[in-house]
Parts: sequence; structure tokens; C-alpha cells
Amino acid sequence: MARNDKNGGETECDNRDFFCRTRDAFGVFARKASTVLGSAWAFVCAILIIVVWAMTGPTFHYSDTWQLIINTGTTIVTFLMVFLIQNTQNRDAKAVHLKLDELIRALGPARNKLVDLEKLSDDQLKTLEQEFERLRKKAEGAKEEVEEVEELKSAASP
Repeated sequence: MARNDKNGGETECDNRDFFCRTRDAFGVFARKASTVLGSAWAFVCAILIIVVWAMTGPTFHYSDTWQLIINTGTTIVTFLMVFLIQNTQNRDAKAVHLKLDELIRALGPARNKLVDLEKLSDDQLKTLEQEFERLRKKAEGAKEEVEEVEELKSAASP
């Protein structure tokens, strides 16, 4: 079954191959998991797990196996969370870029060459950063001149 995008056109996943379905399923899972795992309740549950583990220490005589349980558990959770966090950050960054791109396109005097800024090389970004630094200093100088003129006007007025 073909899906249509919001403009009525076919999407890139019309044939719904395995990779497309997997990517979509992971996206849904990652959104839901980040909502649940980023909540205060998830933090409280993690604290409770650690407290229960610590309380069982005397029972297991603080053995190597007892320590291995928490080490293995935290390693596995951390490993899996890296992928969820990266997916969430990628999605959020993409959304912010698209919103900023739309704002740049919507503003007439804005430079459209800034739309794909994230695709520039480090050297190009450094050059652009230096250009904006020059513009900022120029704007600060103009602001100081305006303030001086206003001070002179207010001093000259009775």
C-alpha cells in the first residue's frame, strides 16, 4: 500500500521495503522511549533499582557476581540509550534546521546561502564566523556612535 506525503505525492518508502519499515518502527519506538525514559518516573525507577541492588549487597556478601550484575546492567542500558539519544538529537536538529531554513527563505533580505550552513566545511564555517564577528563589531561601533549623538543632544537641550 503506497503512502502519500502531505502534498499528495508518493513518499520514498512507497514499496515499504524492510529498511524503510525498520526505520519507521525505530523512529516511533525512539520517540516513545525518549518520552518515557526522559521522565522523572524513569529516574525514580533507576534510583530504586540501585537502592534495591545496594540493599542486597550484604545478602550476597558483596560478591563479584553481585557487582557484575549492576555493571552489566548499566553497561547494556547505557549502550542502548546512546542510540536513542542520538536518534532524538538527530531528529530535533533536523527539525530546527528545517524551521530555520523556512525562516531564512521567508525573510526577503536574508541571505539564502545560509540555508544549508550545516553542510559547509569547517574552514567555510570559520570564514563565515569571522564575517559575522566583523558585522557584530561594526554594529557595536554604530550603536556607540548613536548613543554618543543622543547624549550630546540631551546635554545640549535645556
